[in-house]
Amino acid sequence: MPELPDIEAYLGALRTRVIGEPLTRIRIASPFLLRTAEPPLSSVDGHVVRELRRIGKRIAFGFDNDLWLVLHLMIAGRLHWRPLGAKLGGRQNLAAFDFPNGSLVLTEAGSKRRASLQLLACGEALVSIDPGGIDVFASDLVAFREVLMSENRTLKRALTDPRFLSGIGNAYSDEILHAAQLSPIALTHKLSDEQWKRLFAATRQTLQLWADKLSAEAEAGFPEKVTAFRKDMAVHGRYGEPCPRCGENIQRIRYADNETNYCVRCQTGGRVLADRSLSRLMGSDWPRSLDELEALKRK
Repeated sequence: MPELPDIEAYLGALRTRVIGEPLTRIRIASPFLLRTAEPPLSSVDGHVVRELRRIGKRIAFGFDNDLWLVLHLMIAGRLHWRPLGAKLGGRQNLAAFDFPNGSLVLTEAGSKRRASLQLLACGEALVSIDPGGIDVFASDLVAFREVLMSENRTLKRALTDPRFLSGIGNAYSDEILHAAQLSPIALTHKLSDEQWKRLFAATRQTLQLWADKLSAEAEAGFPEKVTAFRKDMAVHGRYGEPCPRCGENIQRIRYADNETNYCVRCQTGGRVLADRSLSRLMGSDWPRSLDELEALKRK
């Protein structure tokens, strides 16, 4: 799922292409995409884009008539800048937004249609789709700590809860926790003052690092290959590869469609966290330390 750095890269690329331009036409290829009926999509035909905003992991287009078009890419949705009038053939092409200088095409990989499009009647209506998470760049350590301690959650769950923090998902939460040298299953109510300082600093620094990097890439061309798996990441998507800090192999916890990646040496004090899909089968045979894990691999 595109997260804060990816959305900021999209916004930077879109600002140079659509701000001050009229949206001449919207073409919808998937009946599952549009989630609102009023106002009708035709209400923005010919109207000029005046503003772009990030709302959590959503992209909002503000028009000169105060209507707001909101895109949520979900897990597999992606944006592409194409020549004007680009065709919408194929299952992955969901919609096209035609401007005088090109067409913004929305695609979604896979068979599940989760991406959504909404048209809201005024700027005040944006509040209704905002999950409420704070912007870490607009907050201080006190506010950051207060919101994450509102419930006793694991750090992984707390960082990715859109009610707490804005724009952080599976990929960048892994990177943040590795930078902070904290376990993904550490509880928010158990952190020390020093650990809170590390987590706050790591959250801001990691998001800023990747936002700057991806936005710089977008200056050379529209970001066509937005992905949660990047070769420069420290741990996310790098299961079995060496940790860039200590060289120990990256481990993982798998659940549903996601996995959490972490370094045993840097983040969990040598403790191998239980992988639910395997630990239920192995029971007491599940390795609890690096030594046990290595012994298991040699069997």
